[in-house]
Amino acid sequence: MNKTSKIETSSFGLIVIDGRQYTSDLMIYPDGQVKDSWWRKSGHSVTIDDIGELVDSDPEVIVVGTGVNGLMKPVMELGEALSVKGIELISLPNQEAIEVFNDLSSEKRVGACFHLTC
Repeated sequence: MNKTSKIETSSFGLIVIDGRQYTSDLMIYPDGQVKDSWWRKSGHSVTIDDIGELVDSDPEVIVVGTGVNGLMKPVMELGEALSVKGIELISLPNQEAIEVFNDLSSEKRVGACFHLTC
């Protein structure tokens, strides 16, 4: 079984994963690796290009944490592009996304990306 990360808490500009604090947007790979300082080409949109490395890590599900207030949005084409690759997309404001990530990561190969502010 792969190592999975556990997201412990989150607030505006902060997320705690496996006891470590992060203060920049990040991606979590299905093997538990965290890549912080994640940037998108267009600040509050997520495209397939923005999460290419995550897609390549062979997740069954990608959870997008859209920010504390849910202001970052996946572009409409992202769900379809992931579906073609057999990857389910779940996009929710951070608190809900954290619950889904933690629940699913014990059952499936889950990747995630989180916007830590707005």
